[in-house]
Amino acid sequence: MEGTGSEYLKFSKSWHFSPQEEMLEVKKKKNNLVIGIPAETTYDENRVSLAPEAASLLTQNGHTLLVQSRAGANAFFPDEEYAEAGCELVYSAEEVFRADIILKVAPLSDKELEYVRPGQVIMSTVALPMQKEAYFKQLMSKKVTAIAFEFIRDKANTFPLVRSMSEIAGSASVLIASTYLCHKSFGKGRVFGGISGITPTEVVIIGSGTVGEYAARAAMGLGAMVKIFDHSVYKLRRLQNNLGERVFTSIIQPKMLLKAIKTADVVIGAIHSHWRRTPIILTEEMVSQMKKGSVIVDVSIDQGGCVETSRITTHSEPVFVKYGVTHYCVPNIASGVPNTASYAFSNFFAPVLLNIGEEGGVENMLKRDPGVRQGVYIFNGTLTSQYIGEFFRLPFQDIDLLMAAF
Repeated sequence: MEGTGSEYLKFSKSWHFSPQEEMLEVKKKKNNLVIGIPAETTYDENRVSLAPEAASLLTQNGHTLLVQSRAGANAFFPDEEYAEAGCELVYSAEEVFRADIILKVAPLSDKELEYVRPGQVIMSTVALPMQKEAYFKQLMSKKVTAIAFEFIRDKANTFPLVRSMSEIAGSASVLIASTYLCHKSFGKGRVFGGISGITPTEVVIIGSGTVGEYAARAAMGLGAMVKIFDHSVYKLRRLQNNLGERVFTSIIQPKMLLKAIKTADVVIGAIHSHWRRTPIILTEEMVSQMKKGSVIVDVSIDQGGCVETSRITTHSEPVFVKYGVTHYCVPNIASGVPNTASYAFSNFFAPVLLNIGEEGGVENMLKRDPGVRQGVYIFNGTLTSQYIGEFFRLPFQDIDLLMAAF
């Protein structure tokens, strides 16, 4: 027994039985954020980045929202609703830019760039085709972190905000076409869709992405006969599967496309390019052979347009006629339904902002959310977008490497 006790005493003095520090999970320190919502000043931009309901959710979680007066007016959200949601109403963009995080729809204007403070987080669209090198250089000089809506991905590796706006644009394009098809000046007095005993409306959709899919859904729902063209057989097959029924589909082949548009009442341009200008699919010669009183809605116009006769129009003067064909070429169609589009933004950004607070800051959130991290194009003043860097010949670094070293 003595030997046994001696051995036990020796064993108990080893590290296995020595007093140890208890390893407890360190609770993240929650941050109370100050978020700024400036009024949009870009022409024809009617959306707002957060609806009052989303703002209320954030204020109830201890965050402060500085909302510029009338920021939501064009989206039919009066100041009273933001005040009731617990927001602090301010009366100038300069006051809004006291916030740590600026959330807006359009890219910063020249005046807003002057208000930016070092270390701020800017969340907005980047509208790359319209930007110049100086825009990015100025943001980099302010040592900000900038996140682009259109670069953010979700868990399925898709672009959730781009998709939301594309869904809206696709559905709205059919409603727009319906309005002008029966217009006494711009159309030919025809109701959109199918009526018993009357030949249904013929709709040609060029592009089978999200815009094309939702345009097809809306047109088919109204009883129209739909024909869809795309360069990709895979995309056409996927679209048919998504629609759940067989529709006319074809690879874009000039003779086949010309035959379709000659009898079409409506043509919807829904070609999308990730980085470059969209290619011209419908030439001027092809448009000249369309029926008088037919309608073209070129949703691709925000990337240059896929119809040769297209030119940019505005929400106040949305259409023009060429070769007897009414052209609707308003960029940013989603801004024409700002209430719906603003809710789509809110549905995404309210959880993101709550997550930033729970994680203790933007940097911590970016470490844990690879989807939002892909939306970062400037991190603490360092350019992280390869495409922007190569396009403007600016030095850039990989965001994942920067986050690993942070």
